[in-house]
Amino acid sequence: MPYPKQNYFQRKTKPKGPRSNNRISSPEVQVIDSDGENLGILNLQEAIIKAKEANLDLIEIAANAKPPVCKIMDMGKYKYDQQKKLNQAKKKQKKIELKEIKLRPVTEVHDYTFKIKNAQKFLSKGDKVKFTIRFKGREMQHSKLGNDLMEKIKQDMQSIGKVELQPKLDGRQMIMVIQPI
Repeated sequence: MPYPKQNYFQRKTKPKGPRSNNRISSPEVQVIDSDGENLGILNLQEAIIKAKEANLDLIEIAANAKPPVCKIMDMGKYKYDQQKKLNQAKKKQKKIELKEIKLRPVTEVHDYTFKIKNAQKFLSKGDKVKFTIRFKGREMQHSKLGNDLMEKIKQDMQSIGKVELQPKLDGRQMIMVIQPI
């Protein structure tokens, strides 16, 4: 005998977005009509009937207010406006990235100036720059060369950035982070 098909493990998902129409739980609500006019405190069923008469939805705008504030409007338009606001807020945010520039204690002058120009470009765009000096083999005995190079970098970056993380030796590498002013 075959068993009826049941979804034992299927989760009930919570509906996303604001509550509307019959999902509103409060018995009384403050109602604002589609023109923005305050209709006052109404029974939930009366408010839903008014929204149905206008072929619109009753949407809960401020759920924490006493009584909750609901507006008569189109649900699709409301969700579209909310999404547009989120996208505008996302556009205004500035992401700060951390760019890394790797050097060696024996880096030549031309390579050094090229990397410093790149670092200045990154800082002018608003990104942080992490300088890493990697030591190989016996170079570890001459860590003073790394300190001198970091001091030179500090002097060259003084006009466009300030040191966020002072140079420190971490294993076989020396690290310093500079942020834009």
